[in-house]
Amino acid sequence: MKKISALIFDCDGVMFDSRQANINFYNQLLFRFGLRPMDPEKEEFVHMHTAAESVRRIFAQTPYEAQAQKYRMDTDYRPFIKDMILESGLKELLKMLWHRVGLAVATNRSNTIGDVLEVNGLSKYFDIVVSSLDVQNPKPHPESLSKILHFFEIAPDEAIYVGDSLVDYKTARAAGVPFISYKNKALTADYHFDRLMDIAGLIDSNFNNARLQGDSSID
Repeated sequence: MKKISALIFDCDGVMFDSRQANINFYNQLLFRFGLRPMDPEKEEFVHMHTAAESVRRIFAQTPYEAQAQKYRMDTDYRPFIKDMILESGLKELLKMLWHRVGLAVATNRSNTIGDVLEVNGLSKYFDIVVSSLDVQNPKPHPESLSKILHFFEIAPDEAIYVGDSLVDYKTARAAGVPFISYKNKALTADYHFDRLMDIAGLIDSNFNNARLQGDSSID
């Protein structure tokens, strides 16, 4: 593996435990139109997919989808951010790696990601944030990762993507980017980690190996 020049994060399930926030948000949309809360299958779906896809799924077989899509775009997401749990070690990791490697977010969130990062004091750490609104094709299409690689002007094997879902794995594989599976050992991955701070060790090891290879080539 080449020297890691960029570390790319998924948002939900990696940077935040946002399951309850997502459940509360989409159930409010359903309540607004007099519909029942989501069942477990739909709760799992909205955790991994874009807001547009999620609304399409949970409002299927109802006459309200178009209205619900507009309503969710107009809804202030900030009240739900308090239900998101910041992942342990995230800020420490970002502070440690800031200015050492490029930092990016590739998420299927849409207009909510900016507020989520700002409220939690994370915006300053990231060089680029790519949401579903910034691409023609959201994850698992590789466009979001390709856009980040282009921004940093690096090859796929010079980045690494941290995700927790099958959608994230498929995105990384399609883009040719090495993949860290976070808290999900069921996924095929180049690395499996259960603590974000363990990623710092991987970056340090990679940096040292790259330096040694560079020294060897000079000799």
